[in-house]
This record gives sequence, C-alpha cells and structure tokens, in this order.
Amino acid sequence: MNKRPSKAEIRRQLEQQMQRYIANGGEVEKIERGASGLVDGAYDRNSFVFGQPKQERTPVPEALAAIDSRRHFKTEKQTYSFSKRPRKKIIYDDFGEPVREIWVEE
Repeated sequence: MNKRPSKAEIRRQLEQQMQRYIANGGEVEKIERGASGLVDGAYDRNSFVFGQPKQERTPVPEALAAIDSRRHFKTEKQTYSFSKRPRKKIIYDDFGEPVREIWVEE
C-alpha cells in the first residue's frame, strides 16, 4: 500500500516547483485585491469548455417522438377503488370523558 504524502511534504514539493519556475525565468503575476475573473461583468463561457467553440446539436425528431409517445402512456394510470372499512369512533361527554364507541363508515 502506498503512503500518502503529508501536507508538509506537499507544501515542500510546491515550494520547490515554484522556485524552479522562477529560476528558469518564470514570473509570478500579482493580482490586485478585489479583482474579478469576469470579462465585462460576464463569465467567459469558452474558458469553461477549454476554449472550444460551441458545437451544433444534431436534431433527432424520431427519437423525441418516441420518447413523447412513451410519456403519454405513463400518464394514463389505472384507478383502483378501495372498499372503505368502518373505523371505530369514540363519543365523549361534555367533560371529555369517553362514553361509548361506535363504528362509522367514512
């Protein structure tokens, strides 16, 4: 079983990589506090899909018609009639004491 690196080891590796990057002529860009990644107040949608343009969708009317036809069958449900069973109801007097029990069909 492989041992996972500790947080200290990960920090040390990142620091070494950053020092190598700077030693090879790389620069670290400083961004002002409160700066946003928004372009003109809106997200750049192409950056979310790695710069690829939006692809056109292929119309498939036959498949959509088949899905719609199956959907109509699902909405037609059978109705079942359940016979109502009588239930016990307790009759109370004016003081809240039970007087008797009766069976009621509702």
